[in-house]
Amino acid sequence: MSFLGVETSLSGRRWIGPDVEVARAAEMMEQQTTLPAAVCQVLARRGVPAHEASGFLTPQLKELLPDPRRMKDMEPAAARFLQAVERRERIAVFADYDVDGGSSAALLLVWLDQVGLGATLYVPDRIDEGYGPNDAAMAALARDHDLIVCVDCGTLSHGPIAAAKGADVIVLDHHLGGETLPDCVAVVNPNRQDEDGDLGYFCAAGVVFLMLVELRRQMRDKGLGTGPDLMALLDLVALATVADVAPLIEANRALVRQGLKVMAARQRPGLVALADVSRMDSAPSTYHLGFLLGPRVNAGGRIGKADLGARLLATNNPAEAEAIAARLDELNTERRDIENAVRAAALEQAEARGLDAPLVWAAGEGWHPGVVGIVASRLKEAAGRPAIVIGLDGDEGKGSGRSVSGIDLGASIQRAAAEGLLIKGGGHKMAAGLTVARDQLEPAMERLSALLANRGPDLGPSDLKLDGMLMPGAATVPLIEQIEQAGPFGAGAPAPRYGFPDLQVRFAKRVGESHLKLSLSDGLSSGIDAICFGAFDTALGPRLLDHGGARFHFAGRLEINTWGGRQSVQLRLEDAAEA
Repeated sequence: MSFLGVETSLSGRRWIGPDVEVARAAEMMEQQTTLPAAVCQVLARRGVPAHEASGFLTPQLKELLPDPRRMKDMEPAAARFLQAVERRERIAVFADYDVDGGSSAALLLVWLDQVGLGATLYVPDRIDEGYGPNDAAMAALARDHDLIVCVDCGTLSHGPIAAAKGADVIVLDHHLGGETLPDCVAVVNPNRQDEDGDLGYFCAAGVVFLMLVELRRQMRDKGLGTGPDLMALLDLVALATVADVAPLIEANRALVRQGLKVMAARQRPGLVALADVSRMDSAPSTYHLGFLLGPRVNAGGRIGKADLGARLLATNNPAEAEAIAARLDELNTERRDIENAVRAAALEQAEARGLDAPLVWAAGEGWHPGVVGIVASRLKEAAGRPAIVIGLDGDEGKGSGRSVSGIDLGASIQRAAAEGLLIKGGGHKMAAGLTVARDQLEPAMERLSALLANRGPDLGPSDLKLDGMLMPGAATVPLIEQIEQAGPFGAGAPAPRYGFPDLQVRFAKRVGESHLKLSLSDGLSSGIDAICFGAFDTALGPRLLDHGGARFHFAGRLEINTWGGRQSVQLRLEDAAEA
């Protein structure tokens, strides 16, 4: 049965309430604990039994962090890195150009700086060099360095790693591995084919952090002390985990939770400068990491100088941090303008092709490689299914894909590359990149569509799942604070979504190009304020703005809005339906 009787909302979705089993489990938990019903609903949905509720709400990193040695090659990787530190060798860090790559590089650079050893940072240019190690760069680094550490890349880089003659290479990565591994000292990757996949939820920065934990153990065993404070590095791990859309489960949940506390202390110049230029006026949250800080760190790799993000995160110089953050903020504005133009063209093309296929895709001449991933995310959200966007240039096209929960896009792209339909391709379940010959574009997309059709549940029109129903008067700041104890929320751990029945729109105002600000009332309480981002990209905006006094059911997630030092409840509106 639909929730609140909504079979077709203003955005064309059916509303689904909590499963009967989940509802029963939540009721039992409420009876057995002193927790409020809203918190019990979240825990029941996550499958947390009543006797584990207290521990889940207070996750301890020491209990959740796995032994680093559970990953293959971890011991030799840490041992070779420690050897380089002891011998004061020349170390280079080769990093991907996204947030995960920049954070991973910064983890190593900051750690090395604290033990008095510098390192060379190398981040490839997205357009000129593409993703991951290349022969020329690796050969050049090998001539001047004893050890090269590839972070957030390298697992499939057999040729470039072989080109690094004269230097040892360590790979710390999380992208899907192939049937064979490159010949190097170590490939530490929870998504190697010979791993069991239990730790596959870590992003690259999580893998790097685990290597530093193992390094600390080896240092202690050799009587070298314990090295730099690893807990102080968790702000970098948290940023990468959220920005890379890694699932906030198990150890990731504790890493992000603790990392947000570290970030709130404002000790890292780069993140302080970035928060200030982003106009953050409240304690950091997963929203800030994913939508304010992450995009700005990414902006350098997308349309500017590729190493800006990593340099910002690694610097201990406030003046340098302010200068880099200001430049990244400018680049992010430029990126948005480019993205908007590509998004409009890609959406028009995808709609003409049809949004109901297993794969939604679009390709255009000269589309900037730095924004195709973001636009793919927008297409994925619009269609509720995997999406790929490709920029064509000459005889080739470079693209990025984004997937939906339950469908492994990276594996399908890797399969198409192995079959020769793509020049190259790889990634992980939720995001992947590819290069395709122009004359192979159509057959490659047809093949990927066929592969994806067999890799998950039937992709009908997406239902909107709600955790329960609330009235405006019950939505209070203390309630939200209690719910947030079950967080942090994000990928793999969505924030609870509630339905608010039969409300009237007291006030509606368009904000910017596509957003809508609302004030809603049930006639009994002071009501609730709401914000709907991208409302005018759908039927929501026009209908709610021109409501004509009609009453609606509303659905969304609760958040605390801080303005002028005061806190208030805000509904982040996702959908509405005629009451």
